[in-house]
Amino acid sequence: MKKAIVCGAGGFIGSHLVKKLKKEGFWVRGVDLKYPEFGETEADQFIIGDLREIEICKLVIDQPFDELYQLAGEVGGAGYVFTGENDAEIMHNSALINLNIVDLASKIGVKKLFYSSSACIYPQYNQLDPKNPNCAESTAYPALPDSEYGWEKLFSERIYQTYARTYQINIKIARFHNIFGEEGTYIGGREKAPAALCRKIALVNDGGVIDIWGDGKQTRSFLYIDECLEGVRKLMDSDFDGPVNIGSEEMVSIDELAFKIAHIAGKKISINHIEGPMGVRGRNSDNTLIYKKLNWRPSTFLEYGLNKTFFWINNMVKLNG
Repeated sequence: MKKAIVCGAGGFIGSHLVKKLKKEGFWVRGVDLKYPEFGETEADQFIIGDLREIEICKLVIDQPFDELYQLAGEVGGAGYVFTGENDAEIMHNSALINLNIVDLASKIGVKKLFYSSSACIYPQYNQLDPKNPNCAESTAYPALPDSEYGWEKLFSERIYQTYARTYQINIKIARFHNIFGEEGTYIGGREKAPAALCRKIALVNDGGVIDIWGDGKQTRSFLYIDECLEGVRKLMDSDFDGPVNIGSEEMVSIDELAFKIAHIAGKKISINHIEGPMGVRGRNSDNTLIYKKLNWRPSTFLEYGLNKTFFWINNMVKLNG
């Protein structure tokens, strides 16, 4: 039986990844500061610990596991990443976790390691036009991410690539583009756009008004969690190292996203545009490379994931008020 570690197993993507690995027959050790928020973990073993502490890392990475998935770090939507209030925490905590994990994994002899980077690494100057952003993997340099979160992700990519070259570790890197789905954070300030809009629309009456930051014309693409994990596993089973985009090419404006969710909810809404953090004007996954290297692209439309996510959040709102 293959053994895997999932760092960040208490988070949204990590908890779903544990489930997928278990279905594939892995023995899984999860680690996080907390258990999954919305259900029991399916990990065979779950360690509560802070990966900023090297002694915790030594406890977690104590043998040459077949696969290690590094998803732990500071995460959040625009309300957390773009205010400037959390920049030092984001840079320090995530970088320290990555330095600890890659160094120890190289010394212990972990056979294969996955690092979850982000589309936030792409230069701001290529994302000024909401209708024509350029997020091909080759455009990452000259670097100019729009946030410290993006700079830290890019720095950590370099850490992993350096260790891969120096110590011949098999390391895979993917740049995630707005992953969403059930059992993700939908309230509290760190939620991302799909979850935040699902919550707002669940709470409003038919014909009601919801607030959206900015003019609503900023564009993004959003990838459903099941599709994300399929791409990750494809990458891990391949001979390609990345970095590679894992995202959808179905770009929508934030206003369009809200109206899609309202349609699923069976409600008519109006939008009140207010000041707030927005990030870049346009961002969309370029899947040319991943299709060329892995023969993979998302197989479902945005509405499929939005439907599942909305009704899950709608039920959570009803239960919790």
